[in-house]
Amino acid sequence: MSGIPRAPLVLGLAGLIPFVWGALTYLSGDLNDWGSRALGPRFVGPYVQLFYGAVILSFMSGVLWGFATKTSGSRAALCYGLSVLPALWAFFTTGGGPVDAGTNLMIGFAGLLVLDALFWSWGLTPRWWMKLRLLLSAVVLACLAVGVFL
Repeated sequence: MSGIPRAPLVLGLAGLIPFVWGALTYLSGDLNDWGSRALGPRFVGPYVQLFYGAVILSFMSGVLWGFATKTSGSRAALCYGLSVLPALWAFFTTGGGPVDAGTNLMIGFAGLLVLDALFWSWGLTPRWWMKLRLLLSAVVLACLAVGVFL
């Protein structure tokens, strides 16, 4: 991932751990059993993904808000309004069971990627932003898909 500073890349990849862990514990009964005993049932399978995914969508609203501070006038107002959408999406759509919540998180992360691209196209993000966001979003969506489709 040339061009992406080391700190955002390492932190972004570390942020994938709960999503990957959730997918692995969903796919492996033995790992799920061990994780349930060692960490508790809320920290395995889709449950860790759903909780953490809602937190990350909300966090990303703050990141977008920060990008919105780089502009002014009506564009700033639009950016501030758009920046709260991921948090609102997470708040209102992540209930209703693991499949529905997982599906809604997938939609939320796909929508976040669209917002990332929009802010990037307006020059509000670092140049390397979309490289990192595409990588992270692909992994998150694949991991969430394990709980939704399998």
